[in-house]
Amino acid sequence: MKLVIKNLTKTYKNGVKAIDDLSIEIGNGMFGLLGPNGAGKSSLMRTIATLQTPDSGSITFGDINVLEDNMSLRKVLGYLPQSFGVYPKMSAEELLDYFAILKGITNKSERKAIIKEVLEITNLYDVRRKYVAGYSGGMKQRFGIAQLLLNNPKLIIVDEPTAGLDPAERHRFLNVLREVGTNSTVIFSTHIVEDVKELCNEMAILNGGKILKHTTPQDATKELEGTIWTKVILREEIDTIKEKYNLLSSNYNQDNTLNVRIHSSEKPAEDFELTSPQLDDVYFIALKKDESVLV
Repeated sequence: MKLVIKNLTKTYKNGVKAIDDLSIEIGNGMFGLLGPNGAGKSSLMRTIATLQTPDSGSITFGDINVLEDNMSLRKVLGYLPQSFGVYPKMSAEELLDYFAILKGITNKSERKAIIKEVLEITNLYDVRRKYVAGYSGGMKQRFGIAQLLLNNPKLIIVDEPTAGLDPAERHRFLNVLREVGTNSTVIFSTHIVEDVKELCNEMAILNGGKILKHTTPQDATKELEGTIWTKVILREEIDTIKEKYNLLSSNYNQDNTLNVRIHSSEKPAEDFELTSPQLDDVYFIALKKDESVLV
């Protein structure tokens, strides 16, 4: 099933235009929505999830007109918001049983079977009798995935799910998402480039409520071949580099020098070396272009 968004616009009462005439089509598999904080990602996620109404535009998922028939979408939707819930003193098993009842699964043996399945998928079966309130951040996020899987969703939306997770928890969480993302349309919203690189077969870069680029991680980096240059500089040289070249990023080395990455169709100077493009370069170039358009 395909999610089709056309000319979507949303302006809040404070005058902020969170979604700006946005159009995009998203098919099956893992789709990464990449953008900085305040880019409009959560506004778009909430609108698709029928939690807020846009000012104009249309959203369809398969044959469902999302804006006119919220309930039909909610039946096939799994949603994990940026901050997920306050947990009562209940075990994961009990809480999932409660959520399953809310989702209309009235048969007790059917609930038991689906709860066991989602706990196993999310690697929480061994801690199913522990209070969710006592889970680590990564376990809570995996519990969030478990609850959204209860109704076997065809559209899954996860909003900034790895923010604040330690590397091991992030790795476990991404593995769970990988597993559930094979049979559904999964929209994965994040400001972490590495998440998209590791997980998604398709991606878009969003800023100011607009899609700046819609591509695949592989195609995006391939486009930049032969245009990314690197050089080691002293810290005090950084301002000169910023003035003279299209600086994308700079990282400290152990000896306190800086490794800089430059975008240029030709060799910037004799002491620069050509290097392989990364998805971070694609992201920074898209944002810089957008800034120059706004200026």
